[in-house]
Amino acid sequence: MPNPHERFTTLYSTYQARVYGYAVSRAGHQLAEQVVSATFLVAWRRLDDIPGHAQLRWLFRVARNIVRDNLRQAARHESLEADLRTWMEHAVTDVGEHATELLTILRALATPSEDDKEILTLTTWHGLPAAEAGEVLGCTKATFFVRLHRARRRLQSAIDTSGITPSLKPVIIPGGGFNEP
Repeated sequence: MPNPHERFTTLYSTYQARVYGYAVSRAGHQLAEQVVSATFLVAWRRLDDIPGHAQLRWLFRVARNIVRDNLRQAARHESLEADLRTWMEHAVTDVGEHATELLTILRALATPSEDDKEILTLTTWHGLPAAEAGEVLGCTKATFFVRLHRARRRLQSAIDTSGITPSLKPVIIPGGGFNEP
């Protein structure tokens, strides 16, 4: 029986073009390389799980799952962006005295990375305590606090660079959320 490296090399050279064709038909040319790479990464990690008689079907199933995961992730991302755009549009039409500050905060909330958004929303919008939020992210409470601190600092930096005057500048309060000084 060949060693794992040889088995994988044979698998890759035999099926790469067909998996690529499948990926193009499901995800388009722009994502096909990414799908193929992710598919063969899974194949490498689970080399012993690949059935000898159904290798191509197994690879197609993995590629299909990767495409579906990418589509779900893109849909979640688009939905969140649409929500943020709606909130920003609503903030623009808001007649309240702090509409400009609210718009700035919403714009600042649109700038963090997906990880920072998740960390900030778990505590602020979803109201999870740090220990539970850490469980959601698969990390300890202490690690979560470090990530939360860094995410808040990056968000505060985005707010600081937005030009809000110091007297109206929102403050991120330790328990989560925003409060005006």
